[in-house]
Amino acid sequence: MEKRNVKEFSEHMKTYQWTVVGAGPAGIAAVGKLLDLGIPPATIAWVDPLFQVGDLGEKWRLVSSNTKVSLFHKYLHHCKSFRYGAAPDFTLNHLHPDKTCLLDEIAKPLQWVSNHLFEAVNTFKTTVRALVLENQVWKVKTEQEVFGSQNVILAIGAEPKQLNYPNLKVIPLEVALRELPPLTGETVGVFGASHSAIIILQRLLETSAKKVINFYNSPLKFAVYLKDWILFDNTGLKGEAAVWARKNIHGKHPDRLERVRISDPHFQKHLATCQSVIYAVGFEKRRPPETPQIADLVYNEFNGIIAPGLFGLGIAFPQKTEDPFRNVEYNVGLWKFMAYLESVLPIWMQYGP
Repeated sequence: MEKRNVKEFSEHMKTYQWTVVGAGPAGIAAVGKLLDLGIPPATIAWVDPLFQVGDLGEKWRLVSSNTKVSLFHKYLHHCKSFRYGAAPDFTLNHLHPDKTCLLDEIAKPLQWVSNHLFEAVNTFKTTVRALVLENQVWKVKTEQEVFGSQNVILAIGAEPKQLNYPNLKVIPLEVALRELPPLTGETVGVFGASHSAIIILQRLLETSAKKVINFYNSPLKFAVYLKDWILFDNTGLKGEAAVWARKNIHGKHPDRLERVRISDPHFQKHLATCQSVIYAVGFEKRRPPETPQIADLVYNEFNGIIAPGLFGLGIAFPQKTEDPFRNVEYNVGLWKFMAYLESVLPIWMQYGP
């Protein structure tokens, strides 16, 4: 693409109709849906430092999904602009639709789609540092240049939450889910009872760790597949993680596994026996661009609106939902991002500065 030299205070600053910040699954969906709705490619800017499918592509490829293969296919085939019918014959196409898989199997076709969209719109391999509203246009300040945008979609992703227990070696979540370091003779504490925590417990018990202690707050939840909806769809265990948990936590504990509730009066005593800890306690919004006019980027949890012309999408700004039993959860998943975007994008297109 042609090299741009945009001066920050130029009266002729290049201005786009839409800017999408982030190139993970939510960002890819946003670009695809904008193109499907007829937004001219030349009026779309897409910003990401790597364009490698976000954290899914960079950190989580070796993690087992909690999403069925059929929903990955639904996502990939939903946008005409993805042109997935012309894609190579990925392994994902041959997996059982009702089974789960390693996230690597969806990361590969997502990278193919991303590469295709990268060539279709205006792309900036950089990071957005600030968003400032001036004269009904968002001034997008990146590490390299500044341009204007009538509308901005933030699909910035999220990072693992961190706890703070001193004097313990912390193994980052992405390391624990990818390749554990040598733990010979160590007692390792794992905080959490989510999908990621269960996968980590299983992997730790395959190492030479002396003991594994799972610190938890609440009982395990399992997704229940009903006729046309799923109970505990976002918070319940699914797939292989659910199978393992039923057998090894609700069944007979492996010899080296102990579970301790956080409220246990002897919690500190158990924690003191650990040399390393892993925090698998959920995710929080990645540090967003500076927005001097908006504190903390608070968003409407039902439609993603942050401010006129500024919208949030994906795991950083998930949709709040309520199931038929009034259980409140936040929708996270590729197809959920796509379906949510389809419902709110018509609103966003009318809610400019």
